[in-house]
This record gives sequence, C-alpha cells and structure tokens, in this order.
Amino acid sequence: MVISLIGVVLSLIFLVVFAYRGHSVVVVGPAAALIAVLFAREPVMGTYTQIFMPALAGFIGKYFPLFLFGAIFGYLMTSTGLARYLARGITALFGPKRAMLSTVIATALLTYGGVSAWVVAFTIVPIATALFKETGIPKRLMPGAIALGTITFALAALPGSPQIHNAIPTSYFGTNTYAAPVFGILSALLMLVAGMAWLEFRIKQLQRGGERFEPIDAKGNVIPTPEGIGDTGDEASVDIGGESFDTNSGGHLTTHAPLGIKEPSVKVQGMLGLLPILVVIVVNFAIVYFFSKSWTADYLAAEKYGETSLKALLGIWSPTIALALAVVVIIAMFPSRVSTSLKELSEGAKNAILPCFTTASEVGYGAVIAALAVFAVIKNNMLGIADNALVVSTVSTAVISGITGSSSGGLSITMETLGEQLAQLATEQGISLELMHRVTAMASVSFDSLPHNGAVLTMLMVCGMTHRLSYKDVAVVTIIIPLATLAIMLGLNALIPGLS
Repeated sequence: MVISLIGVVLSLIFLVVFAYRGHSVVVVGPAAALIAVLFAREPVMGTYTQIFMPALAGFIGKYFPLFLFGAIFGYLMTSTGLARYLARGITALFGPKRAMLSTVIATALLTYGGVSAWVVAFTIVPIATALFKETGIPKRLMPGAIALGTITFALAALPGSPQIHNAIPTSYFGTNTYAAPVFGILSALLMLVAGMAWLEFRIKQLQRGGERFEPIDAKGNVIPTPEGIGDTGDEASVDIGGESFDTNSGGHLTTHAPLGIKEPSVKVQGMLGLLPILVVIVVNFAIVYFFSKSWTADYLAAEKYGETSLKALLGIWSPTIALALAVVVIIAMFPSRVSTSLKELSEGAKNAILPCFTTASEVGYGAVIAALAVFAVIKNNMLGIADNALVVSTVSTAVISGITGSSSGGLSITMETLGEQLAQLATEQGISLELMHRVTAMASVSFDSLPHNGAVLTMLMVCGMTHRLSYKDVAVVTIIIPLATLAIMLGLNALIPGLS
C-alpha cells in the first residue's frame, strides 16, 4: 500500500512538472497514470484500455457539444469583430480613465457569454494595451485584470454561465446552470469588488514608485522584455479567428477577414457586440425556466437513451442550445459574409478539440487513480476532512484543481471520484444540492491558478509579462480572493440558512 501511495505522489509530481513545462496533458495524463499503475503493480494495458480510455471517452461523449459550440461561438465573435466591438463599447461606457474596470468588465462579459479564456485574452489585450499605455497603468497588472474577468467569478460563480465549469456539477447533483443564484451573484460581486480594490491599490502603489506603463526595477530602470518574447518573427504572432495578434504587446497587427462594411459608431459597436451574449443568456434562461417545462422527455428513460431524465441532461442541453442559436445569430448579423462565416465553422470547431481532449485526459487520469486500491484510503481521508459536506467539497475540489493546474480537469476528477458520495453526504446533512453545485464549481477556480496553469501561462505570454513581474497580482485575484470569498459566503450561509 505504501509503495502504491508513493506511485500516486510521483505521478502527481510528474503531471505538475510536465504541465508547467508546457507539455500537453493529452500525452502527460496517460504517462502520469502509467507511473501510478506500475507502482501499484496493476495490468498496464488493461488499465489503459478498460479504465483510462472509457473515462476519457465518456467525458468527451457528454461534454463535447458544449466545447464545440463554445469554440465556434468564440471564433465567430473574434473573426467578425464583435468581441472587439464589445470591448470598445465597454471602454466608451466607462471612459478611458477607468481602463482597469473596462478591461475586467469586458473580459467578464465575453467569458459569461461562453467565449473561452484564451480567446478572450487575445481579443482584449490589444485594446487593454492601448488603454493602459494612454492612462499610465503599469503593464504588469494587465494579466491580473484579464484573469479577474476570465477565470474567477464569470466562469463559476455567476448563475447561468455556459462555461463547462458550471455544467459539470449538473450531472452529479441533478441541478441546472442557474443553481443557487443568490449565493452565486453575491459571491461574484464580492470577488469583483475585492479584485478591483486590489488592482486599484496596486496601480497607486506602483505609480508612487515611479512606474507607469513599462515595468521598472527597484532603481527605476525599465525592465527589458524577457528573451524570446517580443521577437518580430512569425513566431511572435498568433492567428485567432482570422486576426493576427502580437504575443509580446498584444497589439493588433492585421485583419485577414474584414467585415466588408463601414464600422458603426462606438456605442453601436458595443450594442452589436453585446447582442450574441444576450442571446446566450436569454435562451439559456428561457430553456431552463420556461421551455423545458413543456418538453416531453419520457423517452429518455429507455435503455437506448441511457435510462436518464431531462433533469439530468438539462444542465448540458440548455447552454449548448443557447450557444448554437447565438452562432446562428452572429452569422445572420453579417449577411455579406455568410459564406465566410460558414467556412469558419470548421476552423472554430478545431479549437474545441484540444481543450476537450485535454480535460478528458485529466479525467482518464483521475479514473485510473480512483481504480487503485490505495485510493480508498485517499478518499476516506478526503471525506474525513470535515463534518460539513460543503467544506469537504471545497477543499477536495480546490486541491485537486491545484494539482492538475486545471479548474475543469480538477472539477471533473473530483466529481468522477467523489461526486456520488458528496451528493449523498449533502442530502444526509440537509444541504441544498444547488448550493453544493455552486460551491463546488467556485472551489475549482482557486488553486487551479497556480503557476503551472495553462490559462495563466497564456495570459502572461500574450501580455509579454513574466511570473516574476505579474504572477503576484494574478495569484491574489484568482486564488486568495476566490478562496476568501468562499469562506465568507459559507460563513454567511451558516448564519443565514437558505442563502442560496
């Protein structure tokens, strides 16, 4: 048993180290699982084909449609210029002097609309760069601003978010994406206010030290761009949705697929950019609370449909349908480029494959670990962390997300290995499963943002920053504040039962 436990620990170290070094989890996941299997003296091929792959395939089979339409939606939002329109509109609304708030709100709206974090980063950075430079906001704070809007409250706290983090718990707790709306909204507001307070404090602190846009050292000298970042060669540009972005400054270079029309006023741009996101929000809400009530879904109880129910599937169906309809709306908004948009459906679909397989590979890894005899001891220890199911769920989800460096991966592993027990424990303790859903989803966006997190690495790269310059602020807004928010909200829930 001790040797098997050592194998699990070594496999986790392997996973963290190689993920941090930029290797794909699609490869690292099964390799890490192999280490644990060898130490446990389990059959290698049997474990790989009968445990790892079925878990991986099961995740893809359940959630790929959500990844697919989310990726296409994000691609079209970028290629049509709507994401840029939205960012400009938000900036005009709040004014250039509130560049930090504009950046956070714009990223949060895009994220809440279903656009993936890395697409949001590439879209927002060109505008944020100009705003930060114009207003003298230290550039080192840009990754923190983008992270606050993308990988915190908009992903998991706000009810109705079509992101995968908000969909995964629905399958285990029998909830929908609007679970615990009061708890979620209050948590989101608390994270936003606390995050903005920290970033504004840091602006003043750095500016008092003489820093404006470019980062400086203790002697007041400008810190040069790290070697390998900011070259002018092809490797410095990344093509997203038909647009080329500079990976150093985030500056917008060229537009390969112009709209072919005269750009409207900034206010109109903002409204146009907001329209597809409103479609996602409204359709998702309407399906959950209105249309689904009249659906006849008794056929789902049949064996060929998996002997399930509409309630069990609604958390996946509603955001998927909402995103699909939003894609149709985007295409219809620009009739002069319909043929281009249709061609881009395939390009957008490609963007769904790697994120989905990456998370699925982590789920496969988790399934292998869960199948080992030593995991019974690990699971008992996790379930024995506290007497309260909410605390158990928070700690286990946060820790596993931190180990994997992925909120969706950590959440999936936690639900796959502990979901049934957590639901049972919550029911026994009279805890609302909706509250369990919201707390568990929020816990996944905390320790996941440790330095090896892929989204964090991408944001630093796109902004032309390093861990040394910017990670402190990223950690505060994505780890400390979300965990503190959860602690405060759980305390309030204890004082005010039924807060959800």
